[in-house]
Amino acid sequence: MMSPRHVLLRTRPRSIGRQAFFSTSLGRRSYEDTISNLKIGKDTRVIFQGFTGRQATANARESIEWGTNIVGGVTPGKNGEHLGLPVLPTVREAMEKLKPDATGIYVAAHQATAAIEEAIEAEVPLIVAVAEHIPIHDILRLRRQAFIPDAYSFINSQAAVASTTRAGLGQSLCIAVGGDVIPGTNFVDALNIFEHDNDTEGIVLIGEIGGEAEMDAADWIADYRRRSPNPKPIAAIIGGIHAAPGRVMGHAGAFTLPGEPDALTKIKRLEEAGATIVNHPEKFGDAMKILLGRSGRASSGFATTGASQRRSMHTMRRTRPALRAPTSHLANITQKRNLHIREEFALDLLRENGIDAAKTGGEGRKRMLAVAVDRANRSPCIIASPMTDPENLEVEAKKFPFDYRKGLEGSHIGAIAEHLQLKNGALNALPKLLDTLVDMYIKKEAFLLETVFVEQLGGLKVIGANFGFDDAAFRSSKRQADIHALRRLEDEDPQEIEAERDGIVYIKLAGDGNIGTLVNGAGLAMNTVDALADAGGKAANFLDTGGKATSETVKKSFQLILQDSRVKVIFVNIFGGLTLGDMIANGILMAFKELDMRLPVVVRIRGTNEKEGQKIIAESGLPLFAFDDFEEAAAKVLELANKG
Repeated sequence: MMSPRHVLLRTRPRSIGRQAFFSTSLGRRSYEDTISNLKIGKDTRVIFQGFTGRQATANARESIEWGTNIVGGVTPGKNGEHLGLPVLPTVREAMEKLKPDATGIYVAAHQATAAIEEAIEAEVPLIVAVAEHIPIHDILRLRRQAFIPDAYSFINSQAAVASTTRAGLGQSLCIAVGGDVIPGTNFVDALNIFEHDNDTEGIVLIGEIGGEAEMDAADWIADYRRRSPNPKPIAAIIGGIHAAPGRVMGHAGAFTLPGEPDALTKIKRLEEAGATIVNHPEKFGDAMKILLGRSGRASSGFATTGASQRRSMHTMRRTRPALRAPTSHLANITQKRNLHIREEFALDLLRENGIDAAKTGGEGRKRMLAVAVDRANRSPCIIASPMTDPENLEVEAKKFPFDYRKGLEGSHIGAIAEHLQLKNGALNALPKLLDTLVDMYIKKEAFLLETVFVEQLGGLKVIGANFGFDDAAFRSSKRQADIHALRRLEDEDPQEIEAERDGIVYIKLAGDGNIGTLVNGAGLAMNTVDALADAGGKAANFLDTGGKATSETVKKSFQLILQDSRVKVIFVNIFGGLTLGDMIANGILMAFKELDMRLPVVVRIRGTNEKEGQKIIAESGLPLFAFDDFEEAAAKVLELANKG
């Protein structure tokens, strides 16, 4: 399971192998040799970078209460004490004096990359970067083999831990791979740890749209089940089946690039590999309990009878709709937390660099050429397809990774031209287009530069462009102001802009959805929309209050949902991790009183202070429906949605 909170705080006691560290020095061990450093526990020696800051201080206090072996921290230019522990000015000095096994980096996004590099140079065995929205190109500039598990959103992981705990199971180890575009640790790394961990009897995998890590995990699972006489059972969830096409669904990396598989494709591959799929993290407990009983690995003392298996099977995923064709990546899309400029502006940029580009005047066979992130290789890549038909794009699109510092080489260009099936003048014109796109990608900190072109007599012509730039580079570091000045708010939904100002991710879903959703955590929000659809309902929106929802953000979320005339009922699905259940309940009551609420509201609060929150709802005297179980809550939501 994936969550930085649990990685640092709640694993079983074990000792990290200090000899298996990563070093930038020649002759030292490889990236693969560092994977064992994920096995942390009670004895793991932890430092915090940015130790004396507000965020680090709060997390350190809580971590110490949970029993984490924090031995000190680093704040540049400081020597002394904080929370009764030593503070040192550099990570190298902390490494020498405190001998940490792991570091938690608690600094702002624009400072995070330098802090990560400092930890790499000091040879800290495990680096966990917590900052949200570190600029993509900052990570690309890091040494490619650096070991950087990054994770900032972990509500689904906490919900999975709660579910397995309620089912009478424990957790051996939780590994966070994060929701960023370029994660430092992937599913296969984690699966390799779990396979050989004697404390692990079953495995839970939490994935979502974006990238191909889940496909790699499925290949690993299929191979593992072939070579193991008694494989550990694996349950999985993939969020984003009903995600809005072309949108970033809360997590920075929760969107699909050209040629990447959608959620249904990932689910199909995992099922074929032998994983059991659920549609909501609450269902992991019962599903894993059944699987462990069947596998004979049920060593925790519970008994699973046939009757209880039948009762529990309803928690697993219902039949999914048929796989749908990938959506066109040149559709009219905008993505929150990233900037997509108007197509006319993108074509202007190409023309300014000497590329023949215009929406009109291009006839002939269309081909796709893009520069994007290769998440698996943690590098930029060219994506090329000899056709642009959405139904064939995932099959025909091919990636050509290249080194961020060296750029494209001649062999790359030849291979790309061959895949695109170019000839004559277009073959000669390709290097100019590639050089322009790569140069713009790096200098303007894009995350996607996608073009459609046709062959012309003596060359080629770009007739379509979809350019996306990293919003984090501008927001955290004020870089690329000229590009971000091209944003046009009139092209965007006013409610989504309003939500953005309050740190809420709100996406209005197309169609006749009549259920308003209010959820904390992007992954949980995606899974809520998917699970409602499985039950026969239709969500009107995706809304992520963020992992630290407050009473005020809950009230603001209600205001946003109430502006949608399609909504007949509001479903509040909150898991209390950083968010406290009683605080959320008070926020709901405040919204009812101040917004003159007329719509029915179904509330499901689980996690931290859940009993207190449920009591506040139950005793409010307001038309609120409080539930503990997700399926019971969903059934009530559908009943109310279908009334009028």
